[in-house]
Amino acid sequence: MTLSSPLLLYATAFLAGLLASAHCLGMCGSLVSAFFIRPGIGGVAPALAYHGARLGVYAALGFAAATLGTTLASSGQVGLLQAVLKVLAGVVIALLGLELLGLWQLRIGAGFAPLRWLGEGFGKALRQGPVLGATLAGALNGFMPCSITMAMAAKASSLSPLGGMLVLLAFGIGTLPAMLSASWLLSRLGIRVRGWLLKAAGGLVLSMGGYELWKGVGEFLIQYKLLY
Repeated sequence: MTLSSPLLLYATAFLAGLLASAHCLGMCGSLVSAFFIRPGIGGVAPALAYHGARLGVYAALGFAAATLGTTLASSGQVGLLQAVLKVLAGVVIALLGLELLGLWQLRIGAGFAPLRWLGEGFGKALRQGPVLGATLAGALNGFMPCSITMAMAAKASSLSPLGGMLVLLAFGIGTLPAMLSASWLLSRLGIRVRGWLLKAAGGLVLSMGGYELWKGVGEFLIQYKLLY
C-alpha cells in the first residue's frame, strides 16, 4: 500500500480526526454539552441528528473543495495546473500543521463561517425541538473554525469530488468517539493530555502537507518540462 493509496489516505484522515478529538472537546465540547443538558433533549435521536448533520457538513465541504479544485484544473493546461494546486494545498496543509504544533506565529484562524453568525445560529437551534434543534446545531458545528478541518479540506481540493467527500467524512468519523461522549470526557481529559494529542494531530497534518508539497513539486517539474 503506497502513500497515495486511497485507503491509506482515508485511514490517515480518520487518525487525524481521532487525535484531534481532544482539540474538538476543548473547542466544541462545551457547545455539545450545553445543547444536550437542556431539558427534554436527551435520548438517541437528538444525538444521531446532531452528529449526522455535522458529518454531512464535513462531507459537503470535502465535495465542494474537491469540485472547486477539479474545475480549476480543467480550465486549461490540466496537468500543470493540477500540480500547482497540489503545491498550494501542500503549503496550506503544512502551515496549518505548524500552527497546531505552536510553531506558526500568526494564527490562521481558519473557518468556514463568521463566529457571530455561528453564535446566533446556535441560539436559534436551542429554541427548536429536540431533533430539529440538534440537526441545526450539528450542521453549525461543522462550520466551526478549525485548522485541522481546513487542512483536510485543502487536501480534498486535490482529489476527485468523491475522494474529497470521503476524506472529510473519514476525518469526521474519527472525531465521533470523543464528541459522542463530550460531556463525560471533557471533565476527565486534562489540558496537558489534550495538548499532547493536539501536537500529535499537528504532526500528522504537517506530514500530510509535506508529502502533498513534495508530490506537487515533482509533478510540476515533469509537466513543465513536457510543455516548455
